[in-house]
Amino acid sequence: MKILRSLSRIIIGIVFIFSGTVKAIDPLGSAYKFHDYFQAFNIGFLDSLCLPLAILLCTAEFIGGFAVLTGFRQKTGIWIVMILMAIFTPLTFILALTNPVSDCGCFGDAIHLTNWQTFGKNIILIAFAIVLYTGKKQVKNIFSAFNEWIVTTVVIFLFILFSLFNLRYLPVIDFLPYKTGVRIADKMVIPEGMPVDQYETTFIYEKEGIRKEFSLSDYPANDTLWKFIEQRSVLIKKGYQPPIHDFSISRMNGADLTQEILSYPGFSVLMVSKKLSEAGKNHLAEGFDLGSYCAAGGIKFYILTASGTDEVKKHDNGLQFCSADETTLKSMVRANPGFLLIKDGVIIGKWSWANVPSKEWFRKQKSKDCTGNNLKILNDL
Repeated sequence: MKILRSLSRIIIGIVFIFSGTVKAIDPLGSAYKFHDYFQAFNIGFLDSLCLPLAILLCTAEFIGGFAVLTGFRQKTGIWIVMILMAIFTPLTFILALTNPVSDCGCFGDAIHLTNWQTFGKNIILIAFAIVLYTGKKQVKNIFSAFNEWIVTTVVIFLFILFSLFNLRYLPVIDFLPYKTGVRIADKMVIPEGMPVDQYETTFIYEKEGIRKEFSLSDYPANDTLWKFIEQRSVLIKKGYQPPIHDFSISRMNGADLTQEILSYPGFSVLMVSKKLSEAGKNHLAEGFDLGSYCAAGGIKFYILTASGTDEVKKHDNGLQFCSADETTLKSMVRANPGFLLIKDGVIIGKWSWANVPSKEWFRKQKSKDCTGNNLKILNDL
């Protein structure tokens, strides 16, 4: 039994630390996942709690795993783990049955699991958690309770700071498909031989007041007595989906700009603001100022947003506003606004509003490139 408890400590500790850490690396991504669930269950009035809940959840997971694995406040860690498992195991079962959101988000964007895979994972974990819970009376403190609480409090404080750092300056590890160094067009291609979506098509025909369903193999194509009513197609097997499958940029008048942006050999800066109304006014103003400076220096500048025309008109300043899907913009950069520097369709720089380089820096990069100097892929200044 002692070996089983030790094994349970290691497994629970590692899984919970990993789960909490990848969420803390991308707290805004976890907040988006809360938003998706709130919308699916018609409780959108809780949207203001998405980010606080995201940070609370990743902190609880990490501290629970930390306490169980290290032994600092181990009983507290066991209680945290049991509470989380008691909440999320039945919840993931409901999600597996109803499938309101395809990806559970339990490991952020680092590892994608289906809802059934998540439920299966939780069934295994809760078994280990029960082993720890039943043996909690045998747990002994490493140090005095006071000293252990001091260590745990410091760890909590540092972990929250880590989450806030990633929130402000973008994730320290980018799990998104729009990573620095990526050629966007390459990530939009389906490799040869990969499975495609499979659909089951049903045709509805009517004859003498009676409607009947037919498949592709037996529908009455040559029988004029049957009158076609409708066609239904149902996805029965999901095929391969490229990492980037929804990159589509258009002008506000609807003209497509996707290929123009991806094929342009010079520099392009994409200022991404999923909703202009949700961005800080000062941050937008600084972004617009950068846009004017870049445009004057021969660097193309596009403002990508999912905001409607009326909202865009409030910011009419002569810059190029473009329309894009909100989900796409969320996956491009975890900031509002965020910035991507692209050349030849390759992302060579990516920043949030908090650490975007000075406007003079962009002009210098263009000058270096014009003189033939090699431009390095840039993550930061």
